[in-house]
Amino acid sequence: MEKQTTATGKWLNRNIFGFALTSFLSDFCHEMATAVLPQFIQTIGVSAAALGFIEGAADAISSFSKLGVGYWGDKTGSRKNLTVIGYALTGFSKAVFAFAFSWPLLLAGRIVGWLGRGIRSPLRDAMLADSVTEENRAKAFGFHRAGDTAGAVAGPLAAFLLLSLITSHPEIAQLPEHLFPSLSGAAGQNFRAIFLLTLVPGILSVASMAFLVKEKRRSPNHGLRFTGVIRAMPKQYRIFLLAVGVFGMADFAPTLMILRTTTVLAPNIGLLKAMKLAALLYTLRNIVYAAASYPIGALSHRFSRTRYLAAGYAVAVITFIGFFFAFSSVPWFALCFALAGVFIAWEDTMEAVAVRDYVDDSIAGTAFGLLGTINGIGDFASSIIVGALWTAVSPKWGFGYAVIVGLAGTLLMAKTPPAARIQIIKEG
Repeated sequence: MEKQTTATGKWLNRNIFGFALTSFLSDFCHEMATAVLPQFIQTIGVSAAALGFIEGAADAISSFSKLGVGYWGDKTGSRKNLTVIGYALTGFSKAVFAFAFSWPLLLAGRIVGWLGRGIRSPLRDAMLADSVTEENRAKAFGFHRAGDTAGAVAGPLAAFLLLSLITSHPEIAQLPEHLFPSLSGAAGQNFRAIFLLTLVPGILSVASMAFLVKEKRRSPNHGLRFTGVIRAMPKQYRIFLLAVGVFGMADFAPTLMILRTTTVLAPNIGLLKAMKLAALLYTLRNIVYAAASYPIGALSHRFSRTRYLAAGYAVAVITFIGFFFAFSSVPWFALCFALAGVFIAWEDTMEAVAVRDYVDDSIAGTAFGLLGTINGIGDFASSIIVGALWTAVSPKWGFGYAVIVGLAGTLLMAKTPPAARIQIIKEG
């Protein structure tokens, strides 16, 4: 089949801008809720182990959906419509938290949101990769990650400002008593109002994807078989995924970083102030994430792709060490969150860029889905293990586990050979 493409010589085209804007709005929605979720769960009595389970289970659902949806996009030749549906699920899911009074509804909302992420991510990445020429791919992914993470800056900042405003003027967060009984006190009601307001950027993200991004439909390949596509993945790519998976076993959810910060600082400065500082520090993490994404992508062509990614993993290990010690110091946590921003920018940008080093567009959706599945399995395990060790023994046991396993993943990625060339796999 002749490969169709929307790639042009100009890397910052309408599609790239549309993807970046959509991700900005979607992450604004997601991170606005994430910034206050750890504090909210404390008001309704949910443990760190339950939080780890919620995050891990949501990651697992997202991961397996990525693989199936990526394959479906390759088979049918259509990727955009499902991507829009994925953004819609994410955009509406955070409002579910406003109705939660125990952990099961939090789990349901998180699963719906991450299912949406699982549906949209591989298809979006495949369309994004096909919207620019090969030599501009790293720049495009870096720019997209920067836009995505700018939303992750705006979201927690908006949550912090809203929390401060509502604390000063509690009457503006009054919700209908028959829908939101005050079982969790005034603080819980404040968080519920923030969850409902996430609908605004969430709906706008769906509109942006629907009206700004254009997909050039490819001819369907109904003869494509799932098992055949998986077997066709190059050996080099499988080795790469193994290293990604080992590191992913250490890459726990950032909500556990926020919870760690809140619990360490609260005895000295009070719970409310610790909550606000944790939200601001998470915003710092996302500012660094946004600022670092484009330069990390733009500089990648100068180095071995896998060793360059291993350097980013090494920054993650240093970050995990910082949360292991977790001194009761705001500057200490500021450094940890800044390093967290660097490593996640490195990880997200370079893992996505590397996929198309190994495969061509004909199976790119499945390849991106496979990457997401491997990452999600690792995230599922890491969040549950870190949360369980935190609750059963101590936080240091959880973060110590992350340090050891993260170091193993770093060393394995450093020894993984980069793609010698882009592998062209024909359907048929």
